[in-house]
Amino acid sequence: MYKDILVSIDLGHAESEVRTLQTAVDYARNFGSRLHVMTVVPDYGMSIVGGFFPKEHEQGAIDHANEALHKFTKEHVPADIKYRHIVGHGSIYREILRYAGVVKADLIVLSAMRPGPEDYLIGPNAARVVRHAGISVLVVR
Repeated sequence: MYKDILVSIDLGHAESEVRTLQTAVDYARNFGSRLHVMTVVPDYGMSIVGGFFPKEHEQGAIDHANEALHKFTKEHVPADIKYRHIVGHGSIYREILRYAGVVKADLIVLSAMRPGPEDYLIGPNAARVVRHAGISVLVVR
């Protein structure tokens, strides 16, 4: 049913993301799917905040995220599952949706933390992905 599954991992909350990745692994195993495991490094360079970071900060953050993602998947994805790593850079929900198109995913798996009051006004990334995705989205709580 699902050939390519994109699973988004927030490495800032890696311990909470283990269940999300395990859910995606179970789906991949049951359907013989490929996993595309991604994380997104926010883009601070375009905002006023960007001026407070050294020029090479973003590339360093991307490199660090790539290393952390490889370590995380090595620990939590069994050897019999086909998967690849993706490190996006920019708006979290936009990068998830963009890469879903790039890898031709037919399912997105992501987690959602309990929303705070501010999320009802601006909407969390998970809600935005669900709202704008043209494919099925599985939200793991």
